[in-house]
Amino acid sequence: MATLKMKILGFMVIMLSISAIAKGDESENESSSKPPTLVKMVKGKKLCVKDWECNVLSRFCCNLTISDFFETYQFENLFSKRNSPVAHAVGFWDYKSFIIASSLFQPLGFGTTGGKQMQMKEIAAFLGHVGSKTSCGYGVATGGPLAWGLCYNKEMSPSQDYCDDYFKLTYPCSPGVQYYGRGALPIYWNYNYGKIGEALKVDLLNHPEYIEQNATLAFQAAIWQWMNPVKKGQPSAHDAFVGNWKPTKNDTLSKRVPGFGTTMNILYNDNVCNQGDIDSMNNIISHYLYYLDLMGIGREEAGPHELLTCAEQKPFNPSSSPASSSSS
Repeated sequence: MATLKMKILGFMVIMLSISAIAKGDESENESSSKPPTLVKMVKGKKLCVKDWECNVLSRFCCNLTISDFFETYQFENLFSKRNSPVAHAVGFWDYKSFIIASSLFQPLGFGTTGGKQMQMKEIAAFLGHVGSKTSCGYGVATGGPLAWGLCYNKEMSPSQDYCDDYFKLTYPCSPGVQYYGRGALPIYWNYNYGKIGEALKVDLLNHPEYIEQNATLAFQAAIWQWMNPVKKGQPSAHDAFVGNWKPTKNDTLSKRVPGFGTTMNILYNDNVCNQGDIDSMNNIISHYLYYLDLMGIGREEAGPHELLTCAEQKPFNPSSSPASSSSS
């Protein structure tokens, strides 16, 4: 009798264990799977909401989200040396901050325009700029010079405070504040901090240091620069890259064509472009091609050299004009 009771008790323990394991698996699957895409037809157009990452009704949210094709391990591969002891922003930049930042812009087409390949290429292009502008890599650095993106989150030895009194009525410099380069696409000058702060609803004019204190905000500021033109009537880097921009006759004469090369023109003007085959331009291109390889797309998908370069492109905003660029 005692043996029978022991067998029954043992059977009940086994069944309870199986039930607990099954429930555990079920809850794990529920937490790891994304909720279904909400689809709505508005005036004959398909619009979608997809989880928190693309949570505004938009045609772009009907496509893959960035985390669908760009995962943590790929971010780690692209920026493999960013937390090395000799890096200057150890522990600051991470994948989660990038994805959270991107969620503001995915409904607007950032990384969600076109098919999967175009989406991956845009992320590689954007991060190619970020990597080159925050790198502390050099020729014989461990892992090679292209493995050191996101080494910095701020300019280490500013040569000036970057206060331009020309904008004292619209974006007056805050007393004692310095507007040196900070962020993933470094922001310089009071007018750029003011403009980007307005757009993101953060007081960056009085507190530019927020950019070097919050990685999500730093990525948001960079993506905002990518998604918005410097001046009205000009393309954004995003539009120039994904093919939304149609060049005018003047653009064609100035050798400005849709592609990666023009994104450099938009972001850096004649600091990088219209100077021939210079190192600073080639360094940005090299990061982009390297990231295409690491993301499994392959650099051959970048297109012909004339789309990659801006060596002979006339700048949209020559450096002699005010507010020509947010980066140096």
